[in-house]
Amino acid sequence: MVSVINTVDTSHEDMIHDAQMDYYGTRLATCSSDRSVKIFDVKNGGQILVADLRGHEGPVWQVAWAHPMYGNILASCSYDRKVIIWKEENGTWDKMYEYTGHDSSVNSVCWGPYDFGLILACGSSDGAISLVTCSGDQQWDIKKISNAHTIGCNAVSWAPSVVPGSLIDQPSGQKPNFIKRFVSGGCDNLVKLWKEEDGQWKEDQKLEAHSDWVRDVGWAPSIGLPTSTIASCSQDGRVFIWTCDDPSGNTWTAKLLHKFNDVVWHVSWSVTGNILAVSGGDNKVTLWKESADGQCCFLMYIVVGCLQVTLWKESADGQWACISDVNKGQGAVSSIADGATNEQ
Repeated sequence: MVSVINTVDTSHEDMIHDAQMDYYGTRLATCSSDRSVKIFDVKNGGQILVADLRGHEGPVWQVAWAHPMYGNILASCSYDRKVIIWKEENGTWDKMYEYTGHDSSVNSVCWGPYDFGLILACGSSDGAISLVTCSGDQQWDIKKISNAHTIGCNAVSWAPSVVPGSLIDQPSGQKPNFIKRFVSGGCDNLVKLWKEEDGQWKEDQKLEAHSDWVRDVGWAPSIGLPTSTIASCSQDGRVFIWTCDDPSGNTWTAKLLHKFNDVVWHVSWSVTGNILAVSGGDNKVTLWKESADGQCCFLMYIVVGCLQVTLWKESADGQWACISDVNKGQGAVSSIADGATNEQ
C-alpha cells in the first residue's frame, strides 16, 4: 500500500508545476506559476522554508537538482525564456548563472550524470536544445542543437553515464566506458536520442510511436546491465516503454504500458529504475512496477497538487502492473490488482 508521510503547504500563490527532492531526500524544491521557486527542509515529518527564490518573470515550469558533489545547486526554467542556476553559499541562495539563449519558453531542464561535471540540458518551445556546461571558475560554455524538434521541445532526460553492459563485460581493473547521451520529446510527436561525438551533438535515433505531442521522457537509471530503458508519455494519452538490448544501441522496441483517457504530462523513474510514476490530466498519479526478482525497494514519491505537495512511500516487486492510484492532494489511495490488463 501507499501511505502519506508528509504534506508540505508551500504557500505558493498559483499552480505548482514541479516538485523535486534533492539527492539525500531532505530538501524539496517547488516551482509555480507565481514565478517563484521555493526550497524546504523536510526532515522528521516537518517542513521549514529555507529559500524563496525570485528571478523569473513568468511561470516556472521545472526545477532540477545538481549532484551534491558540486554543492547545493538548483536549476529552474520558465516561460520567460530564461534558465537560472541557483547556488547556496553559507546558507544563502543566490544566482550562480542566468542563461537567456532561447527565443521562447524553456520547458525542461535536466542535469547530466555527475561523471561529466556540471552540464545542464535545456529544452525550449523554440525547437532548440541547449547544453550548458560549467568549465570552472563559474565560466559557462554553451552548445545548442538548433531545430531539434519541429514546433518545440517539451522534455529532456539524460542517459546513465555508463555504457549498457560495460560493468559486466569490462575487463578487471579497467574503468567503465562513459558516453554522453540524452533523450528528448517534442511537439513533432517524436522521441529523439542524442549522442556527443568528437565534441559535437548528433541525433542518434528517432523513435516513432506517439500520435500527438510528446509531453515527457524519462531515461531509466542503470547499474551497467545490458538493457537501456526509456519511458515516454504524450498528449495522445499513451505511455510507451522503450527498451534496447543491442550493445550498439541501434535497435529500440516500444511496448505500450497503458492507454489513459486523458493527456499524460509526466513520467518519472525510481532511483533503481524498476518503478515508474505517471501523472496526467485526470489529476491522478499511477505507479507501475517491473519484476525485480523478489527484491524490495523503499521509495518516496512527490505528488503535485494545486497548492500543496504530498510525499508518498512505496515498496514494490513483481510484474509490470499498476500498484496504486493516487488522487492528487486528496490523501486517498486505491490499490489495483497486479493482474490488471494494459489497454493495447
